[in-house]
Amino acid sequence: MERESFESHEIAKILNSSFIPIKIDREERPDIDAIYMNYVQATTGSGGWPLNVFVTPDLEPVFGGTYWPGPENSMTASKSDTVGFIDIICKMRDVWSNQESRCRESAKEITRQLREFAEEGVHSHNQKLGNVGDGDGLEIDLLEDAYQHFKRKYDKVNGGFASAPKFPTPVNLKFLLNLGQWPDPVKQIVGEDECTRAAAMAINTLRQMARGGIRDQVGFGFSRYSVTADWSLPHFEKMLYDQGQLLDVYLDAFLVNRDPEILGAVYDIATYITSPPIAAPNGGFYCAEDADSYPSHSDAEKREGAYYVWSIKELRSVLGDRDAEVCARFYGATSDGNVKPENDPHDEFISQNVLKINSTPKALATDIGMTEEEIVSILKDGRKRLREYRDRARPRPTLDDKIIVAWNGLAIGALARTSAVLENIDSEKSQECKSAAERAVAFVRRELFDTESGTLWRVYREGRGDAPGFCDDYAFFIHGLLDLYEATFDDQYLEFADTLQKTQLTLFLSPPNLGFYSTPSPHPPDLLLRLKNGMDSAEPSSNNISASNLHRLASMLDDEEYARHARETVAAFEAEIEQFPFTFTGMLGSIVKSKLGSKSAVITGKGNEEVMLALRSSIGPARTVTRLGDGKGEWLKRRNALVGNLDGTREGVFVCEVNMPRDNVKLVLYDHLGLSPPETEIYQSRAFPGQR
Repeated sequence: MERESFESHEIAKILNSSFIPIKIDREERPDIDAIYMNYVQATTGSGGWPLNVFVTPDLEPVFGGTYWPGPENSMTASKSDTVGFIDIICKMRDVWSNQESRCRESAKEITRQLREFAEEGVHSHNQKLGNVGDGDGLEIDLLEDAYQHFKRKYDKVNGGFASAPKFPTPVNLKFLLNLGQWPDPVKQIVGEDECTRAAAMAINTLRQMARGGIRDQVGFGFSRYSVTADWSLPHFEKMLYDQGQLLDVYLDAFLVNRDPEILGAVYDIATYITSPPIAAPNGGFYCAEDADSYPSHSDAEKREGAYYVWSIKELRSVLGDRDAEVCARFYGATSDGNVKPENDPHDEFISQNVLKINSTPKALATDIGMTEEEIVSILKDGRKRLREYRDRARPRPTLDDKIIVAWNGLAIGALARTSAVLENIDSEKSQECKSAAERAVAFVRRELFDTESGTLWRVYREGRGDAPGFCDDYAFFIHGLLDLYEATFDDQYLEFADTLQKTQLTLFLSPPNLGFYSTPSPHPPDLLLRLKNGMDSAEPSSNNISASNLHRLASMLDDEEYARHARETVAAFEAEIEQFPFTFTGMLGSIVKSKLGSKSAVITGKGNEEVMLALRSSIGPARTVTRLGDGKGEWLKRRNALVGNLDGTREGVFVCEVNMPRDNVKLVLYDHLGLSPPETEIYQSRAFPGQR
């Protein structure tokens, strides 16, 4: 719509004479976006972006929708019954002029209903549980229900769980990969074979994505979603929050199956995040690259995907005939282009090809009459030459150079985990990822953290923005800090996470202690609603990540208050989770931790390299790791009374097994080689640890 409508002189004339146009950056103000998205979803049954809403001077919504074609769009020109944006604004102008009072009354009534709906879940939940609950009614069987939903929706041909358009939804893929990693009671309920099948669905989806056009096959990173069911034609926008989540879930997949192809995707995403233009010189990570760009430095009109698509003529010009033929076959490029006309409404992809992996070196070697080694060499060299040509000859898409705390948190966590996993595989890449994560934390602490109040600001762009940190900023950044702590065992990251968690509880906790609001208190009077975000979507929900953070901190710090808040955060959404568990896949893991408990490993003394390798070579969704001794853990000893009583000079691994209810705790010492049967039971109590 930016090009079709908001650059139209005809539309501008109407808007400027009859309306007050306000453009909101939804990344900077997700609170405003969420309020009016709720309205559009409630009144139309669907939502999405671009989001367009007509509001009264009191900011109450009158009418809204998503995309309407502009006056020059072929849909508007060819179909007389197609409602275009100009029809909408003319109708709204006339209705407001003739029936303003009725519009205002209707908007007030709709706002009242929205407010009641937003508060309804909390009120009904409080009545059901007697004011405050702990989510005890939520059972592990819900994981089986969610799995069956994805099993029914699974696309066996292309991977993924829907028809076009297809979004990666990493939070759901992570849920499927984790099913087989939970304690035995989960596997007994879901079924061992079903857990294996769940991981296979996730891995196949990730593999199909890695081979598809949604992945930048010449450069690095993934686009936001695929227009087609087979992942072949993306919407070319690249978002930092996607890269962070995809790096995390590809890493999980690699830990499950050790597939070099999956590891290749890990390397590509990590390289994209840690390299310009996404890696900012100041240490943070910028938030996105646009889908549109100029085809060449001499062009005056942008086209979607221009930076990424190739004609056969270009391939031959850059690579020569022989190498171009090999690369064209491998990437599915043809002289007519590989984008179907029905997927090209603006005729931007005529004779153009979106590169996707369409063959294998072995198959090409047989077809072309070369050795497999020759094919691999041509493909590697061809990719490098195409990337160099693209960077030189084509203007890069516009960079959205905001630095958003929440999205940086996702990237920090994924890079930290990648660093830990690669430490014994590729020490140089491991250090690169760790350094990038640490620089980003240092940037946020320096530029977007108020040391006096302990609060975060949300956005930085040529200086700090005015928006305060929202719940997702705290939740995602704490999540990143915890991952970075487990990768480095540097107490400063755990202490910073603890500080921010206390602030989050103060600013966002919903009375009476059931979940977190998206916006901080005090609530600004110009916002119609104060919402809670529970369902996962393209990003994980802030309450999902908050519950996970609280469980992890409770385990690491021996803090019962954090554990209670974790349970109550999940309890806030009990009715919704029971009805639609597949939309709360992140919170299902917190249910497991609340029901079955968790393990906290404390590594003491020097050495223990085998232990660290074992821990970092597997997924541990119900496990935390801390370190004591060898110059580490002094703050942790003061914060955690149980750890404070351990001998940090003795080489070993202490595992605190916290079973639910949380008054049953056992601390055992395992031998120094790893998590083999315990040598000595150190401590067992019916009281919460910390009381010796």
